[in-house]
Amino acid sequence: MKTLVCIGGQGPTQAWCAPFIQGASLIIAADSGLSTALSLGLSPHWIIGDMDSLQDKHLLSSFPTDRILRYPPDKDYTDTELACMFAWDQGAEELILLGGGEGRTDHSLALISLFERPRYPDLWITGQELIFIGDGANPRYSSLSLSFAENTLVSVFPLGVGPWRITSRGLKWPVDDYPWQRGLFGISNRISQSPATLEMKEGRFLIFVIPLEGAS
Repeated sequence: MKTLVCIGGQGPTQAWCAPFIQGASLIIAADSGLSTALSLGLSPHWIIGDMDSLQDKHLLSSFPTDRILRYPPDKDYTDTELACMFAWDQGAEELILLGGGEGRTDHSLALISLFERPRYPDLWITGQELIFIGDGANPRYSSLSLSFAENTLVSVFPLGVGPWRITSRGLKWPVDDYPWQRGLFGISNRISQSPATLEMKEGRFLIFVIPLEGAS
């Protein structure tokens, strides 16, 4: 079951994320992710969180109260964590995060930390990038094909515990022999031939795909 978890922060445009969210059968909004969902024309099946960052509380009145799962502000998990755990409990097999761009740096690091765990989201889409998981230990994520325009930016970061080994085809600067370790990364590479492919041989990676106009 494909599941969308809409979160606060800068979200993607409908055109940017449409190819990736088609066919979703479960939509969950985490707190102010309700605004993200509505901006994309999505109507959440569930709304989860403490609602401390939802600016317009009147938006909640459009949804059945039994579909709003409220939590106290002082809790052990973030609203995004709660939404992801709920999604997996509901049988989510593919989980896509929508939103989470810009905002507080600690919130961004908390989202990245979700991909370090034994069970992690499949894809994270912000207003500026698509963030894919690559995992040499998981056949589902050991190969990634990137069908994007030439010169699209691609950045690669190792996650978790090494060793890490990855091969590439169709990137301007191959990453095959890079001495990966925590603290080292490959940033602002470019697609030179589409589709570019990445093969995760060992270790886990986050792969950021950024359209050229979003580069800085």
